Amino acid sequence: MSLYFQKQLRLPSYPQGYHLITDQVVRAIPEIREIRIGFLQVFIQHTSAGLCINENADPTVRKDFQTFVNELIPETYPRFVHNYEGADDMPAHIKSAFFGTNVQVPIAGGKLALGIWQGIYLCEFRHEGGARNLVLTAFGTP
Repeated sequence: MSLYFQKQLRLPSYPQGYHLITDQVVRAIPEIREIRIGFLQVFIQHTSAGLCINENADPTVRKDFQTFVNELIPETYPRFVHNYEGADDMPAHIKSAFFGTNVQVPIAGGKLALGIWQGIYLCEFRHEGGARNLVLTAFGTP
């Protein structure tokens, strides 16, 4: 027998940067407590933001992510032609492709099996990206 749960989570607007959303995700799908062995997939329904798992304790890690990635893919790159929504639009699409639009986390004993220093990040690549929609899918054995 397998269990499947799916929920929508609408995140509020965040400024450009890397934001820990682990607690919001867990609160949005409490049914993971019913799963002994399984997975939670978190999918973002946008092409200018991404998701990743990384350091959850020291906020300077998130600042360093932003500094490095913005230097790697600058908004001032002169060859971008897709700029209808502003200078941050095309760089946001490229960053989203690099980071990806989903993460999968094991569920063990009714809890996310993240490492002690790991958290789920919303990677907001737009200056004003607006609210973001996530699809949370948990599945496994009871």
